[in-house]
Amino acid sequence: MSILSRFSDIISANVNALLDKAEDPAKMIDQYLLKAKEDLAEVKQETAGVMAEEARCKRLMDDAQAQVDKYDDLAKKALKAGNEGDARQLIARKQELEKNLINATNTYTAAKANADKMRQMYEKLSQDVATLQARRSNIKATVAVAKTQERINDATASAESARGSLAAFDRMEEKAQAMLDRANAEAELNGAVESAVITLEEKYSGPNESSVDDELARMKAELGL
Repeated sequence: MSILSRFSDIISANVNALLDKAEDPAKMIDQYLLKAKEDLAEVKQETAGVMAEEARCKRLMDDAQAQVDKYDDLAKKALKAGNEGDARQLIARKQELEKNLINATNTYTAAKANADKMRQMYEKLSQDVATLQARRSNIKATVAVAKTQERINDATASAESARGSLAAFDRMEEKAQAMLDRANAEAELNGAVESAVITLEEKYSGPNESSVDDELARMKAELGL
């Protein structure tokens, strides 16, 4: 029986330990659960057959015991009736049946041992499936929370990066504004100097009063005035 050859592996398997060692428990738990369900279905089918064989062997053993008891009772009755010869024959038949009883008992013992193992495997696998299903929900929920946290972390990092870019842009804007203010100040100073120069030019570039007087005197001389 193939499934019985795996008895030790199935019984000794610790699904919790396997999951705790797994690098990706969310992925592995589905594989473990699928395998456990497949084993459970196989064990259930095999267990039913082994239990049926156990029951058949039990009936054969009980029948053999009943035959032994029957001839034991008949031998005693023959002795009580004073028929020692009949008693000898009945005892001889009883002894033959006792050999059959020994064989039937051995067969039943082996069948019962197999059935006990199958029942033990079935109970173990049923417990494993229940454990995996319970942990599957918890693991899936934990993974979902972890992935959400990762997205939040990524969004936070992006926001921090964006704030850093904005801060750099603000610094550039401040620097450009300072350059503009400096240029405006220089332009204002240049304008003030130019205005002062123009004022001086106007002051000293106006009509020369002495030349006017000379021209007036010349005109009077020409006219004889």
